[in-house]
Amino acid sequence: MSADWMGLIWFVVLLLGNSFFVAAEFAVVAAKRSQLEPRAQEGSSAAKTALYAMEHVSVMLAICQLGITVCSLLLGNVAEPAIHHLLSGPLEGLGIPAGLSSTISFILALGVVTYLHVVIGEMVPKNMALAGSARAVMLLAPPLVFLSRVFGFVIKPLNGLANSILHLFKIEARDEVNEAFTIEQVESIVAESKREGLLTDDTGLLKGALEFSDKTAADIMVPMSELITISSNVTPDELVTLVGKTGFSRYFVVDQDGYPQDYLHIKDVLYADSHLEYGAPIPGKRFRPLFTVTSDDEVEEALSQMQKAGIHVARVISAEGDVLGLLFLEDVLEELVGEVQDAMQRSRYQY
Repeated sequence: MSADWMGLIWFVVLLLGNSFFVAAEFAVVAAKRSQLEPRAQEGSSAAKTALYAMEHVSVMLAICQLGITVCSLLLGNVAEPAIHHLLSGPLEGLGIPAGLSSTISFILALGVVTYLHVVIGEMVPKNMALAGSARAVMLLAPPLVFLSRVFGFVIKPLNGLANSILHLFKIEARDEVNEAFTIEQVESIVAESKREGLLTDDTGLLKGALEFSDKTAADIMVPMSELITISSNVTPDELVTLVGKTGFSRYFVVDQDGYPQDYLHIKDVLYADSHLEYGAPIPGKRFRPLFTVTSDDEVEEALSQMQKAGIHVARVISAEGDVLGLLFLEDVLEELVGEVQDAMQRSRYQY
């Protein structure tokens, strides 16, 4: 076999080697621990090795960069001359002068090597690794970790020198992939995606979700002054009259100190399983209990407590025990999905 054809074989081998290191680099960075830890707990050695690679990402990236550099340099030194020589002969056979055919074959060889290097050696493995990072890292991490140990005598000094340079710029080198994002980082990602036209948020759902964690119960409660209260002895006729005047669906009973005790929902009267006696007070069993949260409770915590209790309305009390207002489950959900209007609603606090 001629040296030129052997050069083509080396071209394929180096191209595949470059693809391996590129795919491994992106897989180690893009993979999520949450996808690998369950498999590692089930006994998967590939998953355990992948987690090890993610925990030593600095060394893994060093071996990847070294491999990519070596493969790229050898591609130019081995593949380009081989293709150049293979093309120059046929071009001369077509009657093209030797000097011109050499130039043409050099340009063609350089174009072929560069194109295949970028597409096959870089872009394809990168996108494959990003599309299935968990599967890719489990496949590529074992040989990558093996190579990092074999060439540790080269990698460790290189990695140490790189970390020393970072230290001069007061940058702390990281040895583990950080898969968590802060709220600010997510907001920045969403904002950039919207500017690029890659993401739309016409309903405001994303905006509400990102701002959800910043709110407390006190921020979205309804103050006591805006609530309609009733007597515990209210009659059905009085309630119907009150509904006609206010349009609200919930009415609250407070004690002499203004402390809300429970509330009455209009549907519990309209859809009662037995006829209420005319002129008689509505029975106590029709009234619903209230839950209690503190004003400093985050909205997520308040929502969780209300869901566990199965209650849609909660008192909001201060640190001193004073009632500041009431928190409605609807208002909590509207912080996520935006304002919800219905045919009976007249204003924001029409409960």
